[in-house]
Amino acid sequence: MRAVQVPEPGADFEVVETEIPDPAADEVRIEVEACGVCHSDVFVKEGQWPGVEYPRVPGHEIAGYVDAVGDDVTEWNEGDRVGVGWHGGHCFTCEPCRRGDFIACENAGVTGISFDGGYAEYVVAPHEALASMPEDLDATSAAPLLCAGVTTFNSLRNSSAEPGDLVAVQGVGGLGHLGIQFARASGFEVAAVSRGTDKRDLAMELGADHFVDSEAEDPAEALQELGGADVLLATAPSADAIASVVGGLGVEGELLTVAVPGEEVPVSVQALVQGRRRVQGWPSGTAKDSQDTLEFGALRDVESMVETYSLEEAADAYEAMLSGDARFRAVIEP
Repeated sequence: MRAVQVPEPGADFEVVETEIPDPAADEVRIEVEACGVCHSDVFVKEGQWPGVEYPRVPGHEIAGYVDAVGDDVTEWNEGDRVGVGWHGGHCFTCEPCRRGDFIACENAGVTGISFDGGYAEYVVAPHEALASMPEDLDATSAAPLLCAGVTTFNSLRNSSAEPGDLVAVQGVGGLGHLGIQFARASGFEVAAVSRGTDKRDLAMELGADHFVDSEAEDPAEALQELGGADVLLATAPSADAIASVVGGLGVEGELLTVAVPGEEVPVSVQALVQGRRRVQGWPSGTAKDSQDTLEFGALRDVESMVETYSLEEAADAYEAMLSGDARFRAVIEP
């Protein structure tokens, strides 16, 4: 099979011919239809994740079909349509796993980091890392739902927001354009916050009820004029941008961040105390969360906007993602 690997930290991608891997007894082999390119792939490309063994094939937004199953696998069959996301399996025995909190597993695997990922024609993954995918979902559009999608959907459904509440989505990019759609489909009043007006029309088409141009007006004041955000979903990894909207939270409002800026985000403790506000982060989700995301996305026609690349164009896809030129997710089609 063909695969794209990182031979060592900081090195260029290499397209290689390698043996098709055989699944172990508790693993499943997937024929890859599409694999999204995520900013977290930087961890492998630049050697920013401890313990990665090289060469390594990146990619954790995988859509495809089951090609072979290990001897001990009973829940999957050849031909099943599946997806694999960031969460690449769990140990079942640590304290979080015993509580059923698999995303917090102390020994969790990460797809494309702990084992080879989806920049390839085939990938092998632990059986518990697979999510069932509806047959009517387009694989290329569905692949980013396995990371960007589950991150936004799962965070919102676990937030304090209730139908009719004002949810502000900071950033209209790879995460934000999905966050707007999921928020609208979940029954929230949606405000999109972005710099400039280039994305105004798109944000409204995706389901936003309001658009706040953070260049033309103070975004916090604009959100307060709307009554204050019950939940503010931060999707753009800019500390300054996130800090600029925190003041737009209403009483008991929640800053819910799925973006991880490289710098600290200044937040006024006094404002948190006076308004009974809170700050929370949220990771992506387990395979079951990914499956819920895919099913809800199919039900409510939530689609990621993508640009497609071949395996040989993986470096171009990565650079488009890194520079922000991709609108909005780069996807490799092996």
